[in-house]
Amino acid sequence: MSAPETGRLDRLDEPYRKKKPLLEVEGLTAGYGAAPVLHDVCLTVRPGEIVAVLGANGAGKTTLLRTLSGLVRADGGRIAFDGEDLRKVRVEQMVRLGIAHVPEGRGVVTELTVDENLRLGGLWRRDRADATRALSEVYDLFPALAQRRASAGHQLSGGERQMLALGRALIGRPRLLLLDEPSLGLAPRITAQILALLRDLRERTGLAVLLVEQNVRSALAIADEGIVLSLGRVVTRNSAADLRDDADLRHAYLGF
Repeated sequence: MSAPETGRLDRLDEPYRKKKPLLEVEGLTAGYGAAPVLHDVCLTVRPGEIVAVLGANGAGKTTLLRTLSGLVRADGGRIAFDGEDLRKVRVEQMVRLGIAHVPEGRGVVTELTVDENLRLGGLWRRDRADATRALSEVYDLFPALAQRRASAGHQLSGGERQMLALGRALIGRPRLLLLDEPSLGLAPRITAQILALLRDLRERTGLAVLLVEQNVRSALAIADEGIVLSLGRVVTRNSAADLRDDADLRHAYLGF
């Protein structure tokens, strides 16, 4: 795979801009116990759109993804996926709606083989034939996994584990991918491959991605829009190109 090219919001045509949002978040407040982390967060993600969530450590990025996927209870606000209230949906039903969450740390079952890990992603699917096709497609996307399908998770490199976690999520054919720090601990070459794959999937399948990524330059290179969090609040939302060009904002919140 080649390195990702610059992605600009203005490359999108007017019909795309008018698409109904797939994910709508309004006034979201959430945290752990009595300690609020997110404050009045608002965002939207449309089909085929990559939105990067940026900010310093402790800004609330991971908490945002965990709240959207139901792992953290929202204390207030609205979360809607394709018009359905996610606050009323059980965590185990999220994947059936078309939402896949790949958490930081990758979440691979290290005792299972690559093939067994991938098949876990399709256990809930009733269309067994399509689940089998999806498995084959993931092996096509990640040839390294195909070569190691009988290897246990603990035998994989960090890059292979990230590919495995992403591949397992894709088995369910999600419409929205919540992806947390995919480049953490990986070599730049592997990071570039994974981010380029996200861009390709978006173009080919219309997959929407909400991406939390520590490598700000790489995230903005493939994103259409960026949202900057600081202390749990959205301080700005703009096109990826405009965020890259705003030197004052980059220095204040993004560290470059």
